[in-house]
Amino acid sequence: MHGEDIHLAEIERQIATIAANLRELIEQAASYSVAMSEELVGQRIDDQAARLEILIRRREELLRSRAGED
Repeated sequence: MHGEDIHLAEIERQIATIAANLRELIEQAASYSVAMSEELVGQRIDDQAARLEILIRRREELLRSRAGED
């Protein structure tokens, strides 16, 4: 495997992990009734969504650079 392939595979793994975290956090948010807990879960959702966005951009940049090498 090329170094970029390994890096891309790691980004893909992180995206899958964060997407799973987001699903879990959304389920938790739906089940909480205490406002403070909802706020905490909401912040965690925002944090995970931001991380996911960064990883998706990194993946797109890698794929674009790889396409330019072909």
